[in-house]
Amino acid sequence: MRKLAVITWLLVLLAGIVALFWRNEWIYSLPTPVPLNYKPVKTGTPIQLARSLPLPAGKPVLLHFYNPDCPCSRFNVPHFKSLVRQYGNEVSFAIVPITNKHYTARDIQDKFGMDIPVVFDNRIATVCGVYAAPQAAIIDTNYRLYYCGNYNRSRYCSDKRTEYARQALDGLLHHNASVIFDQFALKAYGCGIPTKCTNNEEPLKQSPPN
Repeated sequence: MRKLAVITWLLVLLAGIVALFWRNEWIYSLPTPVPLNYKPVKTGTPIQLARSLPLPAGKPVLLHFYNPDCPCSRFNVPHFKSLVRQYGNEVSFAIVPITNKHYTARDIQDKFGMDIPVVFDNRIATVCGVYAAPQAAIIDTNYRLYYCGNYNRSRYCSDKRTEYARQALDGLLHHNASVIFDQFALKAYGCGIPTKCTNNEEPLKQSPPN
């Protein structure tokens, strides 16, 4: 009788773990709810805040909106690092933390294992039309928004066909004006921006890796 009770308890526990896993998978497969006060930003819009970012001029910029407490952001880290390694000589990269907890720039850099500039400025998300993380905003050398959207349709960024941020970078660098993205690229997926984000520490003024 005791053995049966233990087996039953283990089965219930296993079922609970499986249900929780699939619930999280289901939740993050849905688009992030659009905030009531959200104002979309069109491609080609001048992004004036780009002039104040601690990055060298003359290169496009990829702003990585990142929430260290969001599972989707954490799963995205290896993919983002692969973009830095591939395009670091041609594109400047910066991380924009979106969180209501206190982190320093070094805390964020340690999570990536890279000395990438970290910009604590909540206004950048609004200016670029970002309301979720992880999201990528690519700004061209004329300080205009070229792309704002997802990295990949897959939560784990494992679908080669939908590497949207990589496709956008290739399109920009090769002056390809015919790059067209589907709804999965331009709808936000992941974790919404916390209602009370903090600016945390001042940005580290470092150049992106070569």
